Amino acid sequence: MMPRTLALLLALCLPSMAGVLPAPKPKPAIAGNLSILRVNSTSQAYDFFRPWTKKPPATRRGLGTLIEGGRILVTAELVANHTFIELEKAATAEKSSAEVEQVDYECNLAILKPVDPAFLDGMQPMPFDTGVRVGDRATVLQLEPNGEIAQTLGTVTSISVGGYPLDNMGLLLFRLSAPMQQRDGSFTLPAVRDGKLLGLLMRYDARSQTADIISTPVIKHFLSEAAKPVYGGFARTGIAFSITRDPQLRRYIGLQEPGGVYVTEVMKNSPADKAGLKIKDVILSVDGRPIDQDGNYDDPEWGRILFSNLTNTVFHPGDTVTFRVFRDGNTLEIPVKLEARDRSKIVSESYLVDKAPRYVVLGGVIFMELSRPYLQEWGGDWLKDAPQRLVFLDAFQNELPEDRGKVVFISQILPTPDTLGYERYENLVVSKVNGKEIRSLNDVVEAAKTPVDGFQKIELEEDPGLIILDAAAIEANRDALTRKYALPALQRL
Repeated sequence: MMPRTLALLLALCLPSMAGVLPAPKPKPAIAGNLSILRVNSTSQAYDFFRPWTKKPPATRRGLGTLIEGGRILVTAELVANHTFIELEKAATAEKSSAEVEQVDYECNLAILKPVDPAFLDGMQPMPFDTGVRVGDRATVLQLEPNGEIAQTLGTVTSISVGGYPLDNMGLLLFRLSAPMQQRDGSFTLPAVRDGKLLGLLMRYDARSQTADIISTPVIKHFLSEAAKPVYGGFARTGIAFSITRDPQLRRYIGLQEPGGVYVTEVMKNSPADKAGLKIKDVILSVDGRPIDQDGNYDDPEWGRILFSNLTNTVFHPGDTVTFRVFRDGNTLEIPVKLEARDRSKIVSESYLVDKAPRYVVLGGVIFMELSRPYLQEWGGDWLKDAPQRLVFLDAFQNELPEDRGKVVFISQILPTPDTLGYERYENLVVSKVNGKEIRSLNDVVEAAKTPVDGFQKIELEEDPGLIILDAAAIEANRDALTRKYALPALQRL
């Protein structure tokens, strides 16, 4: 037991000692604690098996990074098919609704703005990191349910051109090796280095513990285009090529130079096609930068990178880039004016986001235009499980005749008095309706206005080859059809 006198002395001394005790060290600031927000997105996608309806609502949660101009940067996947977007300050739980200012699903990026700009008062925009190299350490930021920031340290293992998810477009991405765990927010996670934004995480493979990061150059390209009166997006040259490492191939084409790649495909009406590039050309350089046998050029920042980084990201739609090519023993310089892809001429859309699918119902026969989202309704193995004729047409759409137009098909046939005997037919490609060639759903509507001898005559590319419907009966049963299947309309064009 402490002696009474000593205890009294300590009690008298402690108050005076309190003033000289060292102050507690301030907690170090976490990178991004004033720059990131929780983003809650409510979405509702369309049901492509029943294109007049939507699927049940779903909630997605991710992180947004505040950048200059009071804007929040997120991945496009987070806000796809959104019906409501909410911003939340993790520390205080303050909330504000937000709107999408610009979105590009090809590069998987979107800009949000709060409905109330004052909501961002006290926050700081995060600057961009432009000097990352392979081997650098970076941190992925996540949020715990209580609002605390979790940091996962990783290493940049590669910088290369890779596929972005929604349109399989090749753009510059960083690959990060990091042992991440599932936490609150999974669609958009910022990766930072020294308090600067390195990029946004868009994919994570838990087995290999590697993350694909949307790179800073891609983000800057997106923001530059978003600042223009008309958003131009990312250009595509419209070529496919093979490497020229095979010495037999190089001898066969008479190629003496050490580098170059062999053009195997030129898409119709693409920038390359308009400029005059041809199959069997060998691309030797792009914008004066030599191309090696694998299609890479020596980038001063990123090292050996695929030359599509120049045409897709470094340059913008409207820019002209010179290709030096080897053709029939001669070397030519061909200027190529870059353009974004003309989506109006795509046979089968690779994505349909934020808009409803088109359809026409004629007497219970449902007509649609082929798209990859329709095929993806078959799940993760849609390449194998979806109707193979439609999968083939989607995969090889660039090889279809130039005037092919859209692939119109019968997705299903609703049981009605007008379709007796046809109910089992589905996913059949339509060639003609009432003798008229069909290249879009608009053609179906126009052709249906002129029945043949009182019948709607639908010609198909596969068995049974022909479907005949009574035109007068279809009109008489129109109201009954809409009531029975709760159709809001018999067409959406």
